[in-house]
Amino acid sequence: MKNIGWVIGIMLLFASCGEYNKILKSTDYELKYSYAKKYFDEKKYAKAATLLEELVPIFKGTTHAEESLYLLAQTYYSQKDYETAAEYFKTYYTTYPKGEYAEQARFYSGYGLYLDSPDPRLDQSQTYEAIAQLQLYMEYYPQSERAKQAQEILFQLQEKLAYKELLAAELYYNLGTYMGNNYRSCVITADNALRDYPYTKYREDFIFLKIKSKFELASVSVEDRLQGRYRDVVDEYYNYKNEFPDGKYSRQVQKYFNEANSHITTKY
Repeated sequence: MKNIGWVIGIMLLFASCGEYNKILKSTDYELKYSYAKKYFDEKKYAKAATLLEELVPIFKGTTHAEESLYLLAQTYYSQKDYETAAEYFKTYYTTYPKGEYAEQARFYSGYGLYLDSPDPRLDQSQTYEAIAQLQLYMEYYPQSERAKQAQEILFQLQEKLAYKELLAAELYYNLGTYMGNNYRSCVITADNALRDYPYTKYREDFIFLKIKSKFELASVSVEDRLQGRYRDVVDEYYNYKNEFPDGKYSRQVQKYFNEANSHITTKY
């Protein structure tokens, strides 16, 4: 009985392949389109995509043009090829800005790229593009049912970019004076991140890195810059205490303040 079931399964597979190959070769585009939708409904997305790739250019200017293009984007989205899907979603909403699926296309173009957003240590071009797409979605559909979700995703993506900057700032600090003064680069990176992501959950970490780096900058300074740079440490300490009176780095920050303050010999 098991052998019979196996044979039947193989026969059905070949029958299915035979059907698909016949459809591929057919010049009946209406028939092809009906099968493309059939395969999509059956979650046979690769087969649906192959048919739709042929049909979308043919259907331009017809009643099927809009739906077939959106369906093609969805086939790639469903296969988790989010980059290709985003391109087709963008083609859809630029071609049909008031189309039936315009809202969905704008949302999924950004959402797919968000799902595909790489590790913070890697290039973040896709993350930036996801942010751009979702910001456009928010501009066009601020009251939509997906608006809250889009906003939450935007915050997550911005936090990822902030974390990437934190990793860069930490690297500069750890490099110290290797092949140059990397403490200055650490401060610049932290300042830029705080400007670009003022509400990040890593805000305290950035400020602490600034204090540490400014202290190290003072430590290796020439005499005529020494006082000013130790004052920078003291000023940064007060900024930290003002924002984080019971911060997780309070003890370390206090030590930097005490040491910096002890080197200041002239009044403000």
